[in-house]
Parts: sequence; structure tokens; C-alpha cells
Amino acid sequence: MGTWDIGHFDNDTAADFSGSLDDAAEADRPGILRETLLRVAGTQEYLDGDEAAEAVAAAALVAAQCPGGEPVTTPYGPDEPIPALPEDLRALAVSALDRTLRKPSELPELWDESGSGPAWRAGVGRLREVLAADGEEPAPGGESALM
Repeated sequence: MGTWDIGHFDNDTAADFSGSLDDAAEADRPGILRETLLRVAGTQEYLDGDEAAEAVAAAALVAAQCPGGEPVTTPYGPDEPIPALPEDLRALAVSALDRTLRKPSELPELWDESGSGPAWRAGVGRLREVLAADGEEPAPGGESALM
């Protein structure tokens, strides 16, 4: 995976995912996000880094529509608008982020090898906090569970 920074869209996979959202009809974009999050949240086996990177990008798009969420302003994010998303995607995004961080998962391994694991996990943790703010309980152990 070509990566140039720790942002949720600062890698080739997430940038390509953004392009696929732009290519889809606006009405199809929520379904693409749901499918991406479901694929990762439901994985029990080793999680491929590319699938995890797409899920993190999808979670960032869901979080952007939550109270306290940061808008996706990077040039590597989607150019086309994401319509209002169903609230149930928040809990699904939390599940996908939790699965991304849980072993066996390639993406955290890659970040750890780069030396940027703690900073990347902190960014994912901030996403999770925004997504979980509406009634979802935080991970056992709080933010330290992400480190």
C-alpha cells in the first residue's frame, strides 16, 4: 500500500475507494459504505490491509456526519457529496474499526512496522469516539485499548 501520511485517506487504497464512491450514483454511496463496513466487521480471519484501509476511510465518512465529526477535506477523499447516512451506520463503523484493530489484522501491523502505530491508532480512536458518542459504549479499557 502506498502511504504518504497517517490520515484516513492518505494511502492509495483509501484514495481509490474515494474514487469508486465518486464513480457511483449518489443514491448508491450509502450502500457502498455499508458493504465495506460489513465486510470488515464480519471478518474473523486475518484481515487484509486494503480492506481495513477502506473500512477506516468509510468510517471517517460516517463520522463526518456525526456531531463532533470532522469534515473530510483532504484532496484524496471523495469529491462528490455523500448523502445523509442512516444512523445505524455509526455502530457498524465502530464494529469495523474495532475489528481493524483486533488481531489478526494487517493494517495495524504495517503501521507498527513504520513506527507510526501510536499516532495512527490515536486517529482511529478519535473516529471511534465520535461514532460511539450516540449511546455506543466505549471499548473496554477506553482509548488505551487501542494502543
